[in-house]
Amino acid sequence: MKEKDCDKRLNVKTEGNQSGFNDSPHFHRYEPTPYALLDQLFSQYKLHPGDRLVDFGCGKGRLNFYVHHVFGCETTGVELNPVFYSEALENQARYVSKRKNASGKIRFYCCPAQEYEIDPRDNRFYFFNPFSVQIFMSVIANILRSVEKAERELELLLFFPSDDYVDFLEHRTSFELKEEIVLPGAHHDSRERFLVYRLS
Repeated sequence: MKEKDCDKRLNVKTEGNQSGFNDSPHFHRYEPTPYALLDQLFSQYKLHPGDRLVDFGCGKGRLNFYVHHVFGCETTGVELNPVFYSEALENQARYVSKRKNASGKIRFYCCPAQEYEIDPRDNRFYFFNPFSVQIFMSVIANILRSVEKAERELELLLFFPSDDYVDFLEHRTSFELKEEIVLPGAHHDSRERFLVYRLS
């Protein structure tokens, strides 16, 4: 199914990549995870209605709407770019207009990722390589501090992960690799995969 058709099914508009580039080398170009790859990930990795997923660098909110549609769980999108944030809110209004049970289940924040205050109920965190490892490290530190205050099971979902992210998690944190989902393009680029890390 084409991206546009999938958007139509959810009553949102999330197509398109970022034109131009960010002023800061710490923030990477926006590109939504293709629906076909989300289908592949979530056919193997299951969420539950009680889970709360946070997408850092959520753009126009594709993952948030997809996850709520498939699993019914609450989601949060964190986006630095005010234009994408505005589009995410427009998508939210359209999505909720067709699904009354989604009201209050999907939230968006316009702020730097490292300034998002981790909710003690947040327990799943998604990263499509949105920023430099320095910012990633700050976000992970915030997540770990939140666990000290409210102990719970945590998992990170990484798509197209940078070597820096992986090296940091595996050598400088208590996160352990739980699952690797290799994608069809992996023979061209070894980063074409999803990694799931669980806090041990």
